[in-house]
Amino acid sequence: MQSKLKVHAVLAFVSLLFGANYTIAKVVMPTYMLPLGMIALRVPAATLLFWLFHSWVARHVTPSQSDLVRFFASAVFGVAINQIFFFKGISLTSPMLASVIMTSTPIIVLVVSYFILREKITWLKFTGILLGACGAVFLITAKGTDFSNSTFLGNVFVLVNAFSYSIYLVIVKPLMQKYDALTVIKWVFLFGSFMVIPFGFTDLLEAPWHEFTPAVWLSIAYIIIGSTFLAYLLNVWSLKTVNASLVGYYIYLQPIFATFIAMLVRNDTVETTQLLFALMIFAGVFLVSYSPRKKASL
Repeated sequence: MQSKLKVHAVLAFVSLLFGANYTIAKVVMPTYMLPLGMIALRVPAATLLFWLFHSWVARHVTPSQSDLVRFFASAVFGVAINQIFFFKGISLTSPMLASVIMTSTPIIVLVVSYFILREKITWLKFTGILLGACGAVFLITAKGTDFSNSTFLGNVFVLVNAFSYSIYLVIVKPLMQKYDALTVIKWVFLFGSFMVIPFGFTDLLEAPWHEFTPAVWLSIAYIIIGSTFLAYLLNVWSLKTVNASLVGYYIYLQPIFATFIAMLVRNDTVETTQLLFALMIFAGVFLVSYSPRKKASL
């Protein structure tokens, strides 16, 4: 029981790291650095941290050639496509809209898991996902949404990111069963670095480094260390204990954290309806994680 609570606490913390990233990343982009330039900095820097940390706490393991193919595929969906479309998307749209669109991730994870890993979709889990999705969408859209033409492209990019990240959560699962979390993440990011550098190298060189304020530097540090190094590391660790669907489901907590951050930054107030929607999300998490002895599958 204590181990299960630990996993849920870690997943909630990861959601906090990702949720804050929606707002913090906009401090840097696009005013001080274009999205592709930020990715060309973020991924290689995080890769270096993963390799250094792994050399300190564990011994080096060279994957088999067959597994390298899966590492490469994981890098395509979990780093390259995911990072490029996410940062490009949130640079064009609002953090709130982006967080709403990302709530589609668990649904996609369930479908992908069913076809690739043959994971069963129980009625209880299906009900929990619907309940959590409704709570998250109601929470963010309580005062209306703005799908104007100026943000449409950004919303599409974020949706592509959701599809990519969902596929990554599923295809990386077999690697987590064979290798330790650090080995998996360091190889995934190493492949990912070679993929993203060509796209953002020019933007990285052209960034006005001399104009960076302390807030910009702190935001960049958070993006690299907080929402990349820690978040990815903890996420792949959790995949060793729970299935990909549950990990993906915690995306529903990100809108809650985004709301709380908005309260702190903009002094927004919390309404009764917002608290009710938050309770819907936590109830959904409970239903997804609850495992009765006898389950009926879809």
